[in-house]
Amino acid sequence: MNCELSKQTMPEYWAGSLGEAERVQFEVHLSECAECRLEAEDLSKLWRGIGLIPATETAEPSRELRARFYQSLGAYQAGLEESKKFARPSLVETMKGWWPKQPMMQFATAMAMLVVGVGAGWFARSPAVKTEDNEMARLRTEVGSMKQLVTLSLLQQQSASDRLRGVSWAYRVEQSDTEVLSALLTTVNQDQSVNVRLAAVDALRPFAGSPVARKGIVQSLTRQESPMVQAALIDLIVEIKEKPARQSLEMVSAGEKFNPAIRERAKKALTELQ
Repeated sequence: MNCELSKQTMPEYWAGSLGEAERVQFEVHLSECAECRLEAEDLSKLWRGIGLIPATETAEPSRELRARFYQSLGAYQAGLEESKKFARPSLVETMKGWWPKQPMMQFATAMAMLVVGVGAGWFARSPAVKTEDNEMARLRTEVGSMKQLVTLSLLQQQSASDRLRGVSWAYRVEQSDTEVLSALLTTVNQDQSVNVRLAAVDALRPFAGSPVARKGIVQSLTRQESPMVQAALIDLIVEIKEKPARQSLEMVSAGEKFNPAIRERAKKALTELQ
């Protein structure tokens, strides 16, 4: 088994649909090829992470979501291989330069291209009928569910770099997604990495229209021990003009346990919120 065939086989391998002979060939190739082994491990982490997400009554993904995940990934990989037969060499080299190396990012790009492709085909056809509208709505819902799954999964990982990627994925979900919002607030308050907490504060900006988000941002200020995170929260409070935060800012500006620079920053924020 070569590398190209190995990449095409990965979705079926993690889905458990490979035959015994193919599975053995795939595992033998992984033991000999470090690049394919690393890519397989990344995809395995994503799959295991998604499996850790608890089911909820309010936002349970459809039962077909896993199957669609691998169908989409497999279809894209097959399409990429087919397109190489007709692409000019210069175009292939260009694609290699900008195409993501990580399987998860490849999937995200593939999903975006899928949505664009379906949308373009929809507009190119005759006036849409009701069934086409329903199909587009279903596709948007499933893509949104997949983005939510990836975001929540990455935010629960042990690696700080994975959690940072989860924060970056939070920008792709709908601003009405309360589960991702709750996960970001938890990350701001509890994550062990200051860098992850700082990134999570920035990721809360798109959710600033939510009363839950604004209240959580204010409550987080007095819970923080890192001056950098405290400064980021104060700046965000001023940016979203959250005047109910005055009491928390006064507490920070007068609190001896806070860094002098943070106390001055809080005093300035009080002036700007008048």
